[in-house]
Amino acid sequence: MEQLKIGLNAARIQAHIEALASLTLPEQPYTRRSFTPLYRQGRELVAQWMQEAGLKVSMDQAANLIGQRPGSAEGLHPIVIGSHTDTVPGGGRFDGIIGVVAAIEIAQCLHEQGITLRYPLAVMDYLAEEPSEFGISTIGSRAMAGALSPEHLRLTDPTGRTLAEGIREMGGAPERIDEARREPGAFALSLELHIEQGPVLEEAQLPIGIVTGLVGIHRAQITLEGEANHAGTTPMRLRHDALAGAAEIILALEALCRATNGQAVGTVGKVENAPNASNVIAGRTDLVAEWRSVDPVLLAHLARRFEAQVREVAARRGLQLSYSPLSDTEPVQVPPAVQHLLTQTCAALGLSTLALPSGAGHDTNHIATLAPAGMIFIPSRGGRSHCPEEWSEMDAIVQGATVIGQALLAFDQNQQP
Repeated sequence: MEQLKIGLNAARIQAHIEALASLTLPEQPYTRRSFTPLYRQGRELVAQWMQEAGLKVSMDQAANLIGQRPGSAEGLHPIVIGSHTDTVPGGGRFDGIIGVVAAIEIAQCLHEQGITLRYPLAVMDYLAEEPSEFGISTIGSRAMAGALSPEHLRLTDPTGRTLAEGIREMGGAPERIDEARREPGAFALSLELHIEQGPVLEEAQLPIGIVTGLVGIHRAQITLEGEANHAGTTPMRLRHDALAGAAEIILALEALCRATNGQAVGTVGKVENAPNASNVIAGRTDLVAEWRSVDPVLLAHLARRFEAQVREVAARRGLQLSYSPLSDTEPVQVPPAVQHLLTQTCAALGLSTLALPSGAGHDTNHIATLAPAGMIFIPSRGGRSHCPEEWSEMDAIVQGATVIGQALLAFDQNQQP
């Protein structure tokens, strides 16, 4: 395996992570939501870093930010590395960000060292990996996989802006969104570096996790409309309380997922209530429910059972119901050959590994329909993520970036997967 002639520049990696972290809502660190001016400002920095790394920078119709480096051989599809730079509200400094920063650093080192790959290289900052204000996640990679529908483009955020308008504001061309779609086989290999977002690697005191598979995620938007009324004078038997119905639905999802004996998880993490006053019975409640599993059959079973229970609750309580599936990202199994490539790369670098599944969804879920795709994890302190306390050590980030860089060099030479 050819080695990088110099090590990755840890100081440059750290400076880039800190620069993005500084672009946050001051009252809610570290928040850089997709489709906001802060997010666009961050991507302008990323584009600048890509250019400094010798990459040709472009934006596709879905507003994916792409840095490209040509290869020496004709007719080969690109190797893809990267992740995302948006955050959840009150999120962390590392989730997604290290995957983009590491990919740029790898390209920078190839550029500085004069190493030309046989394969073209594409560094990706996928649009809006985290759940957006439009109700869906992994928007950029979803479009690449041909899974962003016209119905998705008509979704609105709380201001009434459509997703199509949001993509246009980010530099995309939603009227030509089909041009962002790639066919299966469009990429030769896809690799993504990510923090674990869990405690397993830290507890095992191991530096690298080799991801074996990624959960599928199904989400649904539910609206319950009841009858707002006085909380003190309306008898319990005459109430049509939308929030009480929502509470029953939330507990129903919890019970369904508990009954799978650890094979699935379910969450209602977003609830909006109106009129949201302490002395008024709720007239309308909106919620977003999701359930996750690596088993596609179980995911579909939960979808049927949950929708049936939602409809039963609404009918029994005399509530008007709107039930709309938002997304149905399917589980992914990482090809054994890609796992082997990453495991062997770690062995050559003297790094111990642990094989483990990802309980979170990633852009790799969609890119895996287009290419042999794999991920590695580095430890998260305390297993914390999606919060300001999210932390991974710089040494661990550099180790993870080195694994990705060496793996793509090994693939470029040996074409293993």
